[in-house]
Amino acid sequence: MKSVIPVPLPSNPYDVVVATDGIDHLGTWLKGGESPLVKPGQKLLLVSNPAIFKRYGDRALASLIQADYAVETCLLPAGERYKTPGSLQKIYDAALDFHLERKSAMVALGGGVVGDMTGFAAATWLRGVNVVQVPTSLLAMVDASIGGKTGVNHPRGKNLIGAFHQPRLVMIDPTVLKTLPVREFRAGMAEVIKYGVIWDRDLFETLEAAPRLDQYRYVGDELLHTILTRSCQAKADVVSQDEREAGLRAILNYGHTIGHAVESLMNYRGVNHGEAVAIGMVAVGKIATALDYWTAAEETRQLKLIEKAGLPTQIPAHLAAKDILSLLQGDKKVEDGQVRFVMPDGLGAAKVTGDITHEQIVAVLEN
Repeated sequence: MKSVIPVPLPSNPYDVVVATDGIDHLGTWLKGGESPLVKPGQKLLLVSNPAIFKRYGDRALASLIQADYAVETCLLPAGERYKTPGSLQKIYDAALDFHLERKSAMVALGGGVVGDMTGFAAATWLRGVNVVQVPTSLLAMVDASIGGKTGVNHPRGKNLIGAFHQPRLVMIDPTVLKTLPVREFRAGMAEVIKYGVIWDRDLFETLEAAPRLDQYRYVGDELLHTILTRSCQAKADVVSQDEREAGLRAILNYGHTIGHAVESLMNYRGVNHGEAVAIGMVAVGKIATALDYWTAAEETRQLKLIEKAGLPTQIPAHLAAKDILSLLQGDKKVEDGQVRFVMPDGLGAAKVTGDITHEQIVAVLEN
């Protein structure tokens, strides 16, 4: 199966390709016929982590070398806690050692951490070189690899250091999800559910109709292809209307405001990004019901879908509401000192508001 989802940005259009065994054809897609995305003969820096590279590095390298690219590799430690300026320096060092040029490209082979760091390195190396995203986790496929958000974490907050830098191509190979750990597959489902809540009601109902969503083997190829294409289309629709989050794109942060605070307070251990987003969606869903943004029945439907995906629904008991609220004040989405939340506007729509009081937030966090 193969689908191509255009991201029609005015100055940086590109395609998201969902194709079985796509990694084996990465070089062909980069050559792009008469208008190559990166010209053959150019240097490519392939960035990955050891575990992913062990599984898929040889296939990616073979495809790129066969397409006449000169390729060097840079391997980074795996995990959100390594998404730091220190790890970023390793990419810069590799780019310098390899004499990467402005017409060269960086290729991110990995999950969201690799994709975010490689994208930011590409945005800042020589004031901007090409980047190609080859996501290997469900979460990266449906979210992190699309839209050009790149960055690293500050010790006191997630993704506070970053830039917008759109890829030239996003190559999604669903077959790599066969080796994705179950917990990571579930984490990606959090972002998929998010799209159903904020944008695509039909996707939400498709997920509701599925017998199970908690493991790759229970989803099946056809439903997985639908999940990937519908989620990527939702992200493309939003990003093409608002590339730099001046308005509409902020709805993609549904569940992330509280979720990022939970991740930070846990020091990026014990709770992964998708799990934190799921917790955040449940919390905001409760606020939305209390303020009549949607009905209690819709809140329950979201909760059941999150549970079906095997995701957590409770804030870790040892985290204090006051500490979460304190971190929320430093969130990127704060305006004039007011935390701005993405609220579901019924199923399939969302809006951003700064009218949620601290008391209302604390009441839900403490519940």
